[in-house]
Amino acid sequence: MGKVYSPEFKVQVCKRIIEGGEKVSQISIELDLHENTIYNWLNSYKARNGMAFIGSGNIKPEEAEMKRLQRENKELREENEILKKAAAYFARTVK
Repeated sequence: MGKVYSPEFKVQVCKRIIEGGEKVSQISIELDLHENTIYNWLNSYKARNGMAFIGSGNIKPEEAEMKRLQRENKELREENEILKKAAAYFARTVK
């Protein structure tokens, strides 16, 4: 797995290129980053109007558990709705 860079670092690199006019090749050599990595950061930064890296990175275990539980809750609600519809359908056909 590659090195993980902070969102602030990625934004700083993007700003140096966009606002500072520095070349990707120059920054790539200076920071020992692959040019494709920088281009990926730039594409994300431009596509999301400078909000590309907010919230990226490691999340706390509590937040991960909360997301997992929310997904599970959503799935169970959907399954419950399907079962309710099936029960109503079969209740009508039995009569």
